[in-house]
Amino acid sequence: MQNGNFWGGTFEIHGDAAAAYDDENSRNLDLDPRALSRRRSELDETQQSWLLGPQIAKKNKAKYVDLGCFVCKKKLLWWTLGTIFVAFLIVGLPIIIVKSLPKKVATPPPPDEYSKALHKALLFFNAQRSGKLPKNNGIPWRGNSGLSDGVNQTDLHHGLVGGYYDAGDNIKFHFPMAFSMSMLSWSVVEYSSKYKALGEYEHIRDIIKWGTDYLLLTFNSSAATIDKIYAQVGVARRGATSPDDHYCWERPEDMDYPRPIIAVSSAPDLAAEVAAALASASIVFRDDRAYSSRLLRGASAAYKFARNLGHRTPYSRGNPEIADFYNSSGYWDEYMWSAAWMYLASGNGSYAAFGTDPRLPKNANAFRSVPDLSVLSWDNKLPAAMLLWTRLRIFLSPGYPYEESLRGYFNATGLNMCAYLRQFNVFNWTRGGMIELNHGRPQPLQYAVNAAFLASLYADYMDASSVPGWYCGPFYFSSDLLRSFATSQMSYVVGYGQKYPRHVHHRGASTPHNGVKYSCTGGWKWRDAGAANPNTITGAMVGGPNRYDGFSDVRTNYNYTEPTLAGNAGLVTALVSLTSSGGPGIDKNAIFAAVPPLFPAGPPPTPPWRP
Repeated sequence: MQNGNFWGGTFEIHGDAAAAYDDENSRNLDLDPRALSRRRSELDETQQSWLLGPQIAKKNKAKYVDLGCFVCKKKLLWWTLGTIFVAFLIVGLPIIIVKSLPKKVATPPPPDEYSKALHKALLFFNAQRSGKLPKNNGIPWRGNSGLSDGVNQTDLHHGLVGGYYDAGDNIKFHFPMAFSMSMLSWSVVEYSSKYKALGEYEHIRDIIKWGTDYLLLTFNSSAATIDKIYAQVGVARRGATSPDDHYCWERPEDMDYPRPIIAVSSAPDLAAEVAAALASASIVFRDDRAYSSRLLRGASAAYKFARNLGHRTPYSRGNPEIADFYNSSGYWDEYMWSAAWMYLASGNGSYAAFGTDPRLPKNANAFRSVPDLSVLSWDNKLPAAMLLWTRLRIFLSPGYPYEESLRGYFNATGLNMCAYLRQFNVFNWTRGGMIELNHGRPQPLQYAVNAAFLASLYADYMDASSVPGWYCGPFYFSSDLLRSFATSQMSYVVGYGQKYPRHVHHRGASTPHNGVKYSCTGGWKWRDAGAANPNTITGAMVGGPNRYDGFSDVRTNYNYTEPTLAGNAGLVTALVSLTSSGGPGIDKNAIFAAVPPLFPAGPPPTPPWRP
């Protein structure tokens, strides 16, 4: 396209070549100094002065420096550079020196009393270990024990070596052991940051793994379907006069009497609790994909066995060696509890559908106003299960079709918390301030610490959802009141403070670590001795005082001085929830990592209209 002038004529200023030549010649004259000198000789003095003036002035002209993108005076440039250098010496150099000095590590805040007790409470599990102990077990008076447990069982590839002794005797009860692992795993899922800050994260995981490794041995965990599960190793018969785990007073390392193994073909409660333990632990060990998957596979097999319609007789029924100690009152609470953990661990919606089926809370009596049902224990998981399902409602709000049951769990959980408050007189309290959740019967502390954990955790749920409190009928209470209740519960922890039980009912702790093997009855002298235990079982929470706040530090009175695995598990969960040394609050989202996005489904279509 050619440029054109639409108004007529050409764009050229000069119309002929001569004019163009004259113009070009004039420009060359301006630029050619020789031409200028020739012209200068033709000028008079005045004209020459006009031309020479700028040349003379150039001698005094300021010098400039071309920096490419702009031109500036050389003096100004040097002044700027000098100013920058001086500023560097005054400001920059000291900063560099300070930054290069070794940094002082910030001192963490001093541990509070709860974290001090927590460190000790965890050591109890090291003292209760059975099997071949690791070199770092940390309990000098404990050694390998129970290495022949279950080795003669033809259906057990690795026997039943490992796990934990339940209390002061040498029996391994799998029902409370599984519950203990479930509780500890729950506390890690909620408060992993606290465990890490306190330097106990790997320790608590090691404790859990020691238990779950053993639970995987109690049934064929590699199979999809099982037909039995082992419930116990060792027995104690009331009034027995022959060697067993109660009649004899021997260290676990010295056991030389028969240790029968009890298997059950119907165990809806035990198998469901084992499923809960393995599923919750699979969340704790998600960073180890192989082990987490193995735990979840085992949990699925145990859960399937628990739900088997033809095998729903409680595991303790017809087994006096079990029923005298850990008799199960039902299994619907374990169903609700295990379904929650299976759903959270796998994300499989069938578990959520079952856990929120309105028939389940009806069968479990979840919404009945029965005070005993609000008491968490190794036998009753109902308040813990409802709190876990309430967590799902608070933070994910899945809506229909789950909402009806979840709202019921939420309301029942609020009423449970109300029952723990002294002003409502649901439970009796001792004058010393301890709630009597087991009607004043012996060993009350395990129930008190469980309630403290639930109350503290529920308060943290409310804080995480920016809810300041909850209603008890027409009364509104701050979540801080729950923490006050939790902190008011007393515990008797060995090794904590200056005054603690010294005559703990415990075979290993009461028998001197002197290399002498005492016989079944030869150990009775240590059982009946008036002296304090020669070995301190640090962190053990004993049974506790009576309803009058009286406590008898006597070894033979196990109601006062015997610790249990489940009791210490509750103690650990309560302490980690209450300590502020590791920071406040819960991990709101980690527990839901496997749960798929929940979008409320539409309600079912209305039936066709009929006249």
